[in-house]
Amino acid sequence: MTAIPHPLARWMDPTTGALLDPAVLMRDLAGRQAVLLGETHDVAEIHRWQLQVTTCLHLLRPNMAVGFEMFPRRLQPVLDRWVAGGLRTADFLREAEWETVWGFPPEIYLPIFHFCRQQGVRMLALNCYRPLVTQIGKEGWDSVPEAERDGMTPAAAPTPGHRDYIAWLTGRPAADISDRFLRAQQVWDRAFACNIAQAIAAAEAAPPLVVGIIGRGHLDFGHGTPHQLRDLGITDVAVLATTEAAEMNTAEMAGIAEAVFRIDPPEDRAVRVPKAA
Repeated sequence: MTAIPHPLARWMDPTTGALLDPAVLMRDLAGRQAVLLGETHDVAEIHRWQLQVTTCLHLLRPNMAVGFEMFPRRLQPVLDRWVAGGLRTADFLREAEWETVWGFPPEIYLPIFHFCRQQGVRMLALNCYRPLVTQIGKEGWDSVPEAERDGMTPAAAPTPGHRDYIAWLTGRPAADISDRFLRAQQVWDRAFACNIAQAIAAAEAAPPLVVGIIGRGHLDFGHGTPHQLRDLGITDVAVLATTEAAEMNTAEMAGIAEAVFRIDPPEDRAVRVPKAA
C-alpha cells in the first residue's frame, strides 16, 4: 500500500510516509545552508505557510536571508532600501516594478516582505535579466558574453530525469519538451542557485541560512535549483513543499521534497495582472 493518510496541518516524509515532529524538523532545517520553500504562485495559503516556516526558522537561526524568485538582481538596491525602512509599501511596489516583473496580487506576498523588514532580514533578488532566458534558451550559453550573464555561470547539465519531470508537471509527452525549453528552464534554475550561493559565500565567517521563495517547478525531486546548487558546492539544502491531498502516494511522490505539509484547501486562486505589451 502506497497511499498513506496525511492529516491536516502535519508534516510528512513523502518517501516513507512517516509523520514528522515539527520541532525536530525545524531544528534540523535551521542548521542547513539553504531551505527552499516551493510555491504555486497564485495560492495564497502557500504564502501563509511560507511565512510560518520562515518565522520558525528565524527564531532558531536569526542569521538569515530570504531570497525571492520574484525580483531580478538589478532590483537588489530596492530590496535593501525596503528592509532598511527607506520606502513605504506603495513606493516599494512601484520601485520594485511589481506589476511588470511579477504581477500576482501583492497582498499575498506582502506579509513575508513586511516580516523581513520588521525583523531586519535581508531580502535577496534571485532572478535574472528576463531576455537572457530567451537568448540562452534559443542560442545557448556561449551566445552571451560572460560579462553579460547577470552574475551567472553556465548551468550544469540537467539531471537525467529533469525532462521527464517537466513533462509530468506540464502534462506533455517528454518528446515534446525541447532542448530549447529545457535550457531556458535551466537559466532560471542557475540564476536562483548562483544568487543563493553568492549570498552564502559573501558572509564566509558567519554565512546566513538562506530561505528560498521559489516556484516548486524549480525544486521538486531535486531537479532544477537544488541540482544547480550542488554543482556550486551548496550541498546541505532542504526542499519543503505543500499538499492539499488527504493521502500521500509514496510511490509517486518519493523524493519530491524532504518534507511535505498538508495545508487547508486553498481559496480562489489569485489573478495575475496581464503584463503590458
